[in-house]
Amino acid sequence: MKKFFATLLATVLLVAAVNPVSAKAGMLISAKPGDVVVYVTIANGDVKLAQEPITVKDIDNDGALTINDALYLAHEAKYTGGAAAGYGSATSQWGLSLTKLWGVENGGSYGYYVNNASAMGLADPVKNGDYVNAFVYQDTTAFSDKYTYFDQEVVTGNTGKNITLTLSGAGFDSNWAPVTVPVANATITVDGKKTSYKTDANGKVTIKISATGRHVVSAVSDTETLVPAVCIVTSEKDATPKTGDNNMSVVAVLMVIAAAGVAVSVIYGKKANEQ
Repeated sequence: MKKFFATLLATVLLVAAVNPVSAKAGMLISAKPGDVVVYVTIANGDVKLAQEPITVKDIDNDGALTINDALYLAHEAKYTGGAAAGYGSATSQWGLSLTKLWGVENGGSYGYYVNNASAMGLADPVKNGDYVNAFVYQDTTAFSDKYTYFDQEVVTGNTGKNITLTLSGAGFDSNWAPVTVPVANATITVDGKKTSYKTDANGKVTIKISATGRHVVSAVSDTETLVPAVCIVTSEKDATPKTGDNNMSVVAVLMVIAAAGVAVSVIYGKKANEQ
């Protein structure tokens, strides 16, 4: 009996350890051990794909999991006609480069970032939990499109809750060294619709979302061409369970079973001693 309940307790702990749950992108994604899941955003003026969870496989057989793999699989999953219709890449003297993104062929005017840092090329590796953001340049002459991002990728909470975000952009100093700059006077959009909220001089803004569900928060500007930032806000009537709560519920049930078993074991032992 003691061995049985010791084994049961070990099983409880094992369940908690090997059943990871991710709360990225405002949703719970169960990941198999060894899976690499990244969150892909694609923009062409506006947001076409917002933090789509993609399980990355080595589709180009180069021995690595890369931006190219993630973008190809995102198109395969979400673009009408799949990757064959919407995505293209080719090797040139500058390495592996984009030739088509979300169905747009514009001579190579694309950008892509990983975790809001500019990538060197499509062959850059990705790891579990990365955010991969790719976009089509709107200004293909001066390339003035400004890459922007919020200080939070995901916000989860009750409806009507104050949400404070800071919008930043990628820029350059006088020596053309990359710097981060606040994006002021940008209009916040929710699910593609403009709101009355605007960022202040420091790029900060406090918003409220009254509708429940998953919402894509972004921003546009009247004076700059912004690559749209994305924050996924999930609003619920009641507080959304934190990451791991589902696992803890399972563990709690198993712990109760284990405790009941221990009690039975004690009673059984006492009776055996009395006899």
